[in-house]
Amino acid sequence: MNKIRKGDQVIVLTGRDKGKRGTVTQRVDEERIVVEGINMVKKHVKPNPMKGTTGGVIDKTMSIHQSNVAIFNPSTGKADRVGIKVLADASKVRVFRSSGDEIKA
Repeated sequence: MNKIRKGDQVIVLTGRDKGKRGTVTQRVDEERIVVEGINMVKKHVKPNPMKGTTGGVIDKTMSIHQSNVAIFNPSTGKADRVGIKVLADASKVRVFRSSGDEIKA
């Protein structure tokens, strides 16, 4: 079970975007995620007349390792760790470690 999922609000803990908050838009693989507005880079692209794209320099959001972000807890307004809680019917839910409240997905 992934502790950080698509659609979660996260806070960046390390790197040049430290302290910024954004929404997870995509999971690239098991360890890397793409966060909206975080880790922006300038990418030089060639024109492709077959696709109808023009060349130039574009801003692109690159992936970031999930260990460099923490989920945002709206009740405290701070970053928080994620725990897994097993319910009575053997289903698993994600909870905030500090308060034990269930994370609404």
